[in-house]
Amino acid sequence: MSTKREMREHADEVSRLLPMMPVRDLAIFPQTIAPLLVNRDLSHNAIEQAQKQSGQVLLLLEPENVTDDMLPGDYPKIGIVARVLQVLTLPNNMTKVLVEGLFRAEVEEFFVSNTLWQAQFHPIIIRDSDPQQLEAAQRHTLDLFRHYASSQRINVEEVIAACDTFKDSVRVADFLASHIQCPAFRKQPLLDAPTQIDALIAVATLITNETEMVVLEKQIEGQVRERINKSQRQYFLQEQLRQIKRELGETEDADDFGDVIQYRKLIKKAKMPKEVRAKAEEELERLKQMPMLSPEATVVRGYVDWLISLPWHHRTTDRDNIDAAHAILEEDHYGLLKPKERILEYLSVIKLVGKVRGPILCFVGPPGVGKTSLGRSIARALDRKFVRMSLGGIRDEAEIRGHRRTYIGSMPGRIIQGMKKAGSKNPVFLLDEIDKMSVDFRGDPASALLEVLDPEQNKTFSDHYLEVDFDLSEVLFITTANYRSAIPEPLLDRMEIIELLGYLPPEKLQIARRFLVPRQLTEHGLTGDRLTIPDSSLKRIIEEYTREAGVRELERSIANVCRKSARRIAEGKTQAVVATPRLLPQLLGVPKFVDKPLDGKDRVGVAIGLAWTPVGGDVLKVQVAITPGKGKLVLTGRLGEVMKESGMAALTLLKARHKELGLSWEPFEKNDLHVHVPEGAVPKDGPSAGITLATALYSALSGRKVRGDIAMTGEVTLQGEVLPIGGLPEKLMAAKRAGLSLVIIPEQNVKDLKEVPPQVLKGLKLNPVKTIDQVWKLALRRLPTSKKSTTEQSNYTSIIPTLDHPSPHIDLDDLEIGEM
Repeated sequence: MSTKREMREHADEVSRLLPMMPVRDLAIFPQTIAPLLVNRDLSHNAIEQAQKQSGQVLLLLEPENVTDDMLPGDYPKIGIVARVLQVLTLPNNMTKVLVEGLFRAEVEEFFVSNTLWQAQFHPIIIRDSDPQQLEAAQRHTLDLFRHYASSQRINVEEVIAACDTFKDSVRVADFLASHIQCPAFRKQPLLDAPTQIDALIAVATLITNETEMVVLEKQIEGQVRERINKSQRQYFLQEQLRQIKRELGETEDADDFGDVIQYRKLIKKAKMPKEVRAKAEEELERLKQMPMLSPEATVVRGYVDWLISLPWHHRTTDRDNIDAAHAILEEDHYGLLKPKERILEYLSVIKLVGKVRGPILCFVGPPGVGKTSLGRSIARALDRKFVRMSLGGIRDEAEIRGHRRTYIGSMPGRIIQGMKKAGSKNPVFLLDEIDKMSVDFRGDPASALLEVLDPEQNKTFSDHYLEVDFDLSEVLFITTANYRSAIPEPLLDRMEIIELLGYLPPEKLQIARRFLVPRQLTEHGLTGDRLTIPDSSLKRIIEEYTREAGVRELERSIANVCRKSARRIAEGKTQAVVATPRLLPQLLGVPKFVDKPLDGKDRVGVAIGLAWTPVGGDVLKVQVAITPGKGKLVLTGRLGEVMKESGMAALTLLKARHKELGLSWEPFEKNDLHVHVPEGAVPKDGPSAGITLATALYSALSGRKVRGDIAMTGEVTLQGEVLPIGGLPEKLMAAKRAGLSLVIIPEQNVKDLKEVPPQVLKGLKLNPVKTIDQVWKLALRRLPTSKKSTTEQSNYTSIIPTLDHPSPHIDLDDLEIGEM
């Protein structure tokens, strides 16, 4: 037969090892020319390799459930050897390849690399069949194709005429299969057919299946059309019924139809304000005039649903038992005295007055100190509903105010959504991370919050979707932020700021013992009998494995201890675990933080400063070295612009007063001053290191040693004045942790000592100063060659707090004045 002869001719021409290319959307048959779109790297490489060799490639159809991690062995073994006729590169980085099918081939072995798949194969010779059976099968297949083509708009006469010219039944089968519209993988049985009769049967089966699919599709289409017609018929009948009722002059209620009657009942039950109810009734009148299935009717129904679901009148009753509320706050949180005191004041006013406008509280503090959980605890103490809304990353004003109803898929803003979720008019509404909002072309959400958080405006809050005012004046809004400076000033002006400082180690110990350990034991399926964590171990975890203002890392460390202990118990190695301090390195690894106590030695050019960080206070050693040069000031240690300016101001102060201070001008002119603040990888900024920089520079230039047992903080001016600083509690905490008992602070910060916990002040001797001269008299030792008496005392005073009373605030009248 001609097919065998042609196949043998091509088989002689082609190499028995060809690049292999998977084909997904189109089945190629012998003596067929068709285009293929190539966009995968493997296919590109196969075409390039084919052009380098004989210009031929082996095409294999992808199976039905193809995946990205398929190997060549997962593909069919029988495919088509094709000749690449033309390659055209398209603008979208795809390639159009024109190929001509040559003959069927069966893969013997695959050769796989990362960039190219190749296959060794042998040609397939389709065996002959009985001529009478072939003729009968071919007639049956052509009859089936005529029936199929009549429903697919195929010119059946041209196809049949072409088939009459073919002398090979396999060629007929291939030609018919190329006109059948179905997924390519369903034509694989035709390629696998061993005989001519099998090839015709495979095509007949394919045509029969596709014909049945066409009939089924038409049935489904008819059912869908029938349902649509039924809905339209119902609409016309309802319109006719409506017109009949109007002609009969029936009442307005009788004029209602469908869900309008139900909406009227729900509106009455919702007890809306007068203007809101009028708006709802107006929308119902519009709904009555609309086709029931129109898109606009759906929008109106959604709008009325929102009006009905909002808590226009429902409110919860606040708890009036102050002692019970106090007990709840103490049960949920340890410490946090100022926020608790503010909430109890709020409850007391409600009890006396009966109603108070909702305040706007803002909890500002580092991560993990309990800002969010405190809001939830306040709601429990007030016996109110609680709603939390995260503002982190919000940059669209519509998130706050909602979208106009003219937009597709519009909804109210998240404020109104939160009120619906609360189900009451006076919930506790927590706006979390208010300092993390962004601004872009979609608007400024911070500006949209102005109306929400302004007690003078939120009584008539307007959402773009509702288009009616909603009263937010009874809501207790609580906001949280990590950094006060990141809150927009207009918002900051509308809120009452409550600072949440970091916890002291003793407070962390109490929190761990009362809250964290019991919670983690429960979550890990343990009890106090099976795992014991003594206080000594908790103290070591706090000091050596965590360095934070809050307690999140502490809780993670306790959870780690619970997990390691649970594994030991589950493996049967022990019945109970006692996490002693000596066992902690096995459970938590090497300690992460080991405080190196200061040696207290006096040194030239080294002064000890205090710094504020988001995770608490820290101690800084400012070091100054003098080297030959041209009078430059070099500042290192990853310092910020403000801290660099403080260094330059300190040097200018010394230059301006060098004669008064007994300094020669030559060191300023012929030497470089290098100021370094370890640790070099940690960024540092702020003006509060001014007196520390000035002291270290003066010490290096004069040769006088700086006392190693004293720390200092304060901003210095060019006239030598010492200005106040922030973060005093954290800085004093750092000095106490470093073992320093003497601290120099600006005199204007004495008033801030009332806000410092008594545990921090205990054991510290505070020295308030007004000028840099007072700092130097306190911090610098006299030169050994000085003839002045070393017992001469300065006339500058220091503050020593007395802690005989348990109050968390220190009254200035209780501060003891002493001298150094």
